[in-house]
Amino acid sequence: MIYYVSVHGSDTADGSFSSPFQTINHAAKVAVAGDAIKVFGGIYREWVDPQNGGTSDSNRIVYEAVEGERPVIKGSEIITDWQRVEGSVWKKELQNAMFGDWNPFALEVEGDWLEAPANYRVHLGDVYMNGVSLFEAKSMEDLYDGTPRITCCQNSWRVEDELILHPEQTVYKWYAVVTENTTTVFCNFQDYDPNAQLIEINVRPCCFYPKATGVNYITLRGFEIAQAACPWTPPTSHQIGMVGPHWSKGWIIENNDLHDAKCSALSLGKEESTGHNLHSRFHRKSGHRYQLEAVFSAAQKGWSRDSVGSHIVRNNEIHDCGQNGIVGHLGCIFSRIEHNHIYNIGVKHEFWGHEMAGIKFHGAIDTLVAENNIHNCTLGSWFDWQTQGCRITANLYYANDRDIMVEVSHGPYLIDHNVFMSQYAFDNWSQGGALVHNLFCGKIRNRTILERATPYHFPHSTAVAGYCEIYGGDDRYYNNIFAGLWEDGGENLEQFTKHCDRFTEPDDYAARIAAIHGSGPNAYAQIPQPVWIEDNAYAGFATPSVYEKSAIMAGSISAAVTESDGVWTLTLDIPETLNTATCKAVTTKRLGEPRIAAQAFEAPDGSDLDFSKDFLGDQHTDRLIPGPFASLKAGKQTIPVWKG
Repeated sequence: MIYYVSVHGSDTADGSFSSPFQTINHAAKVAVAGDAIKVFGGIYREWVDPQNGGTSDSNRIVYEAVEGERPVIKGSEIITDWQRVEGSVWKKELQNAMFGDWNPFALEVEGDWLEAPANYRVHLGDVYMNGVSLFEAKSMEDLYDGTPRITCCQNSWRVEDELILHPEQTVYKWYAVVTENTTTVFCNFQDYDPNAQLIEINVRPCCFYPKATGVNYITLRGFEIAQAACPWTPPTSHQIGMVGPHWSKGWIIENNDLHDAKCSALSLGKEESTGHNLHSRFHRKSGHRYQLEAVFSAAQKGWSRDSVGSHIVRNNEIHDCGQNGIVGHLGCIFSRIEHNHIYNIGVKHEFWGHEMAGIKFHGAIDTLVAENNIHNCTLGSWFDWQTQGCRITANLYYANDRDIMVEVSHGPYLIDHNVFMSQYAFDNWSQGGALVHNLFCGKIRNRTILERATPYHFPHSTAVAGYCEIYGGDDRYYNNIFAGLWEDGGENLEQFTKHCDRFTEPDDYAARIAAIHGSGPNAYAQIPQPVWIEDNAYAGFATPSVYEKSAIMAGSISAAVTESDGVWTLTLDIPETLNTATCKAVTTKRLGEPRIAAQAFEAPDGSDLDFSKDFLGDQHTDRLIPGPFASLKAGKQTIPVWKG
């Protein structure tokens, strides 16, 4: 059955092409496995709560735009009839009944690992003028203040020396006063008359998100979705997104434009019964302990490939969100995140915490992240806890505060054939990874985490095999280019692979381990783990590890990325020494097994990984060269690296 929806339809109609429903949510109540819901263009201000799912990948419920149409789902409502208070400040009094049981102007951004601001509260509400979100004022006094807004920086909220917006940048602010029956929104619109503009406020936490779990095999295709008042999504909470499957299996989310979520645009994350902000609510245990409990609780409740995950997220544009583009703890397992354009995530800086990135995953078991374009984010991608069997390949990263971080995981995880263009390329707070055929323009750093033990799993399974601290090391660095474009306060000797000097060579490690007398829990922490480093090319400020006997010193490399008409181009200038360099092939067998997880670097089905294709999908030749491209030439060249 095909049901049609139009803003000019009626929910008392039969849903046919000539007599469509008016709301998508009404169609969502009647559609069953095998049905399609086709939506005409227009703005649908509603929360679509799918009641039913499909039964298999070939028997889905499909929500899609009518061909040639662009339907928009918004979590906001239009607000008119503003009254001038004084100068450029206007107000609008609203009845709380319009919000139901979710008044975002009364609800704070709060939860585990939220750090800032500390001296005032930010709310889930937002005001949009002509589609652009305004800033929340700290107070009524701040609302009237015409000076640029103080914002937070990437890694901390600096109270005394905060970052300031550019002096000539105009800032539009709002402030809300909530009483028992009313919410009055005050806005400083500067030189604009709000009654001559499109002014919207967010009123719903979600736009397309089932309230029940286990609503499987849904396809969402061809929508613009925006302006939801979704909450902060740490891994220890119910991770509510503007869009998401809510602990279901087999969704396909493709060809959508997702933007202006207060926190997270798309959630593949966990549900509430495994814990919901218990640390910040009760302070009985650390957040780390509650997160461990969430993993074991989920396993007890049936967390597995059979019940959750295996989603496909592809060809979406995801941008201008306060916390995450895509977030997921546990529910992102066995998923594919492919060819998405993710940008402007976490850069508004109204709040800050430890859970912000273009992609922020915990427990990304056997998850593929491929061919995405991720830029202008506080952190491009953050893979945290149980990044086991995860492959990050052929992605373009640039203009991020940091490109990628892998935290407290034991591997095996693979980062291959990527282009990392930001000044801070990779934060490695893990062990058991492989970095193969990448271009790193910025620095890399490594950290040992002995105070936090995290789980690892039986191969290609959610079943927990054990848990362990992060000793650091046990990593493989093969066939990369380290361009070394930036000098960083004279600390470059501790960056790139030079930071691996504190670990050991494989043969030395084996001998020292064999000489251990006793097997107490601290014995293995006292001997640095081995690293495997071969056939990498170094240029500029980049320096190799003492353990690399085959380093290629390439002199100087320049690199820049530009965009024109939806095509991103990498401009490289390389010396002849790099053009004629050679390196050995990387295979599953050569990569071996990380020591803790004892799982091979292999595909999810247990087969060998295929390293035969480069960033562009071209076949590597018999003469391998370092970096993500199968062929380069000496001198300046331009390479189209991503197309929208």
